[in-house]
Amino acid sequence: MTDTRRTVSSGSPLEPRIGFSRAVRTGPYVAVAGTAPIGDDGSTVGPGDVHAQTVRCLDIAQRALEEAGASLADVVRTRIMLTDITTWEEAARAHGERFAAVRPVTTFVEVSRFIDPAWLVEVEADAVVPQAPQASQAPQVL
Repeated sequence: MTDTRRTVSSGSPLEPRIGFSRAVRTGPYVAVAGTAPIGDDGSTVGPGDVHAQTVRCLDIAQRALEEAGASLADVVRTRIMLTDITTWEEAARAHGERFAAVRPVTTFVEVSRFIDPAWLVEVEADAVVPQAPQASQAPQVL
């Protein structure tokens, strides 16, 4: 069986403009792109609130994972990018609310800015979906 590449869109107007997908799944591996705190109406969710923005980023990432056939339980790595590293605890609290039991490897980094100056955080996630065991094939009788 060959792996197929499957892309997931969140509907962001930036996806076709930039030429990226919210998530890509190849075999058991799912990568979720840097996810910004964009509301369904295109506005920034939680202006000035790192926790609220992180929750929104995680909501979007979770939806993309699920559309790709994965779940938060399959996440093995997250990256939290912040414009002010001193606010890491607010982002960490939101991350812990979702991942306390999963405990993926996680990196917090400070960046100088994002595309929209109102965004304080972006989140990336990588997941590995357990493969169902393949049914054993019966031996051929010649």
